[in-house]
Amino acid sequence: MNFLAHFHLAWPEPGLVAGALEGDYLKGPLRGQCSADIEAGVRLHRAIDAYTDQHPVMEELRAAFPAHLRRYAGILIDISFDHYLSLAWERYHQQPLDDFALAVYDVLESRHHELGSGAQRMARRLVDHDILTRYHRWDAVTGTAERIGERLRRGNALAGVEPALSPLRPALQSAFTAFYPELQDFAGKYRRQLNQSAVGDSNQRGTRVAPPPKNV
Repeated sequence: MNFLAHFHLAWPEPGLVAGALEGDYLKGPLRGQCSADIEAGVRLHRAIDAYTDQHPVMEELRAAFPAHLRRYAGILIDISFDHYLSLAWERYHQQPLDDFALAVYDVLESRHHELGSGAQRMARRLVDHDILTRYHRWDAVTGTAERIGERLRRGNALAGVEPALSPLRPALQSAFTAFYPELQDFAGKYRRQLNQSAVGDSNQRGTRVAPPPKNV
């Protein structure tokens, strides 16, 4: 999953939202490098990615990609799914997307000092360019893919990806529509497990669990 979906699946707990971004950058075992609630968000991020990668819908969708793009199918699917989530946002979230994006940016600003350097740079880019509200445009999908391709070691295999990716749009939308509700169910159950664990740990230590943000 890409940024918008990860934030949506982590909402409304601020630590999980911050961890949804940190999960792209913090690698290896979790040993207290971050605060407990951000580490929980990283765990959620990793669980979401693992569930997505091994889901039969994703396996079938990856197989539909042309051979020269198949190794990058995961990247292209993740970005495309943010596009389809944006287009059908009202189906999945009561809060308007513009308001949701601002609320996420507020969380990232408030927890900025607790993020690693890579996540801090990306948080600043998300806020400065209001990236979360741009995925409704298909050219944002292909443009993002091309920018990611610039970081590939063997040259930009995603340069000019639009003609090859565009014919897959019906399959991508169909897969998103079938898969995302299942992913929401999985993430919701995983969040509840994380929250129960956090409450148990908090009760043992006699500390208070941080509340969700206001105006949600």
